[in-house]
Amino acid sequence: MEQSGTSTRLQAAVQDLASGVVSALRGGDHAHVVPPVGTDGEAGDLALAAVRVLGADALLPGLLSRTPPDPAELAVFRKAVEAYPPRADAAPTVRWSHWAMARTLRRADPSSAEPPDEPDTAWLDGATWQFFTHQLAVLAPLALPGEDCAVSRLAAGRPVDVARGFVRAVRRRDWRQAAGAGRWLTLLPGVPDTVGLEAGLDFVELMGGQDPLVTLQVQAARRMRTGARV
Repeated sequence: MEQSGTSTRLQAAVQDLASGVVSALRGGDHAHVVPPVGTDGEAGDLALAAVRVLGADALLPGLLSRTPPDPAELAVFRKAVEAYPPRADAAPTVRWSHWAMARTLRRADPSSAEPPDEPDTAWLDGATWQFFTHQLAVLAPLALPGEDCAVSRLAAGRPVDVARGFVRAVRRRDWRQAAGAGRWLTLLPGVPDTVGLEAGLDFVELMGGQDPLVTLQVQAARRMRTGARV
């Protein structure tokens, strides 16, 4: 029961953090979205864990607007990076998420350590379009304009597969996967016009917009479609 309660509180913390990012992406009044962590204990641990779950997207508004991060926010983000390194047996998506956070930290604070070497992409070799799209959706924080990494290069080589995955996710009402795939499609070359991406993103937000994790990806895609550059 205690573990279940902690999980529920973490989910709520992630939702709150994602809502703050959405507000900032929309140009709202929330200049700073990462919660301060002034003390140790459960509240501080939950805040750090929420940042780790959201990953590099916790600093996305400032990254897209090229706004220097608030020092307090940056300190929390740095602490989340350092507190949750991937284990040796971590899933590839976990290792890539950590790498993305380290890269974002370095960009936000050039005095930070260089990010580690990119993880490998062997688990995506020969992946079906369904599995490939699912993994890209999990790694949506890697989808940034002008950025280059092994995952983004793989995605650039399979735009039709990602488009198929986006349509499939919409049909299955998997709004989180659809939103993440849509964010990638915003950046990929060679996306078929028949996908109707803009209308598709509108539909995903309409149907799944009560989930801030869905809305975050849709808003990120829209910001990038208007020409935001990191």
